[in-house]
Amino acid sequence: MNHYETVFILTPVLSDAQMKEAVDKFTGFIKENGGEIVNEENWGLRKLAYPIQKKSTGFYTLVEFDANPDMVKKLETQFRRDERVLRFLTFRLDKYAHAYAIKRRSLKGQKPATTQEEVAVETKED
Repeated sequence: MNHYETVFILTPVLSDAQMKEAVDKFTGFIKENGGEIVNEENWGLRKLAYPIQKKSTGFYTLVEFDANPDMVKKLETQFRRDERVLRFLTFRLDKYAHAYAIKRRSLKGQKPATTQEEVAVETKED
């Protein structure tokens, strides 16, 4: 099994529930086809670099997963068939990119804890 990362942009006209449903559809597809979700990040509504289908914003989502190479082709077919997806990009992580992704996830997990500790220290000093 290889390590993959996919980023897809959903149309901005969706509600939060519809956006979460679309993300769940794709993550469920990965799980059903023998893949394993490693990390899922919702980057929220962001401005696009250039208009796509006359839209200037979109909901960005990042999904890191482990899967067989033939499953990626099936996943990209699902992206193409879904009209809610504006753009997508899936790529295989080499050993250096995979190590960086693990490091990035661990650092991201530590940030809220340190900020909460800093807040607790500041309140104790006051």
